Amino acid sequence: MTKLIKREDWAEHPKRWQGEVQLGDHGGDICIIFNYIAGPGGGPRLHTHPYAETFIVRQGTGRFTLGDQEIIATAGEILIAPAHTPHKFANVGPGALETIDLHSSGKFITEWLE
Repeated sequence: MTKLIKREDWAEHPKRWQGEVQLGDHGGDICIIFNYIAGPGGGPRLHTHPYAETFIVRQGTGRFTLGDQEIIATAGEILIAPAHTPHKFANVGPGALETIDLHSSGKFITEWLE
């Protein structure tokens, strides 16, 4: 059965790609986070998942820590954190950082490390 998920069902802001959805609740096998991080320094703290997470940078520049690697990524670039890899990222500015984060699971499972 085809399922349409309306923007108002996941978006936190009417004019930004910001929010999240667990597609396992709708028969899917991924979760999506649409991040909008307005200022430098913002971003999630170190954590891990028992599945891979893929980051698509839509806008801005971010500093991604993936295990023991630190990578600066900009709009149009894609990074992958393998399962069980500690990771985090932060906006390095000067403008907003937008990412789409794809979790290879229908349900969010996160272990916060800091």
